[in-house]
Amino acid sequence: MMAEAGADGPRLAELLALGRRLWEELEASTEPSSGAPAVQDKVRQGLDALQRAAAMVTQLELFSENEELEEIASADLKFMLLPALLGALTLKQVDLSRRREHLESAREHFLHFLKLCRNYGLGSFQLPSGTSSEEEARSSPAPRDPSQPNLVAMAMSRSAKIERYKQKKELENKLAAMSSSVESGTADEDQIREFYILQIQKWIGSSLEEIESIDQELVILKSRDAARQAPAGPRGPPRPARTPVKPFILTRDAAQARVFGAGYPGLPTMTVDDWYEQRRKQGIVSQQAFGEPGSPPCPSPPAGTSDEEMQKQQKETEEEEDDEEALRKARDWDDWKDTHPRGYGNRHNMG
Repeated sequence: MMAEAGADGPRLAELLALGRRLWEELEASTEPSSGAPAVQDKVRQGLDALQRAAAMVTQLELFSENEELEEIASADLKFMLLPALLGALTLKQVDLSRRREHLESAREHFLHFLKLCRNYGLGSFQLPSGTSSEEEARSSPAPRDPSQPNLVAMAMSRSAKIERYKQKKELENKLAAMSSSVESGTADEDQIREFYILQIQKWIGSSLEEIESIDQELVILKSRDAARQAPAGPRGPPRPARTPVKPFILTRDAAQARVFGAGYPGLPTMTVDDWYEQRRKQGIVSQQAFGEPGSPPCPSPPAGTSDEEMQKQQKETEEEEDDEEALRKARDWDDWKDTHPRGYGNRHNMG
């Protein structure tokens, strides 16, 4: 297998190196926006290089489920990182219309990497939920009530995160100390093998964290899509358009209508009976509700009316009947004031 890798080794190694270099540049970039053309151009170049390298690895059959870690050549261990790097670069795409597609694709890459690592016994971890594999079914706990929080699982998850963080820091320190000798070519085969295994273990922790973050974002996106596709609720029939009502002054009788009409010629007036008749014709009120036009709305006092209330109503009726006489007197008084200026007839204190 080493010989097969050696035939196309330089080309395969160059593609991996290019894709990894572009990812490292994107990680260290100070570009204010991840959607900048220069940034997305590097993302496309890196994905293209890594996808071509992954196709070569598949064609060469560098990794198999039937072999042990010791059977893999030290120089070939670095190619196990291809799925993880593909997942990391896939997440850097910023096309919002395809965000869900990119998240699911990145998750598949990370999951492929984790399965590959677990097959070779690299690291001790549990595959994330949702893998739809027989292994997941065997490792999953017994069904429980979904309405109750799984405190044990939450505690285990928190403990696992803390442990991964500690391991990540330790691995980064070891890799920093070994990178110079490996990159300069002075490291022996055992050091090279350890260096690549440490890199793989570091990416295991990163892949688990990325899958957890992806799953959280997918839940939000799926809920949003479901809300958009949900049919609108049933609505009642539209209300009929109401005829606009012109402003008017409502008076008690024809006498008041003449008075207010004379004072406000631009504003129409109508009596209560006229208003009832108009509303009846428009179909807004029924004739039975208010009686025949011209008849009082309440022909007899309701049951339980006290003597005091009846006297009050009778007094108001008498006052309404006296309105016309009071109106005549008021007009006579206004006419008298027009012809008799103030002080007329006052002959006191005159010399």
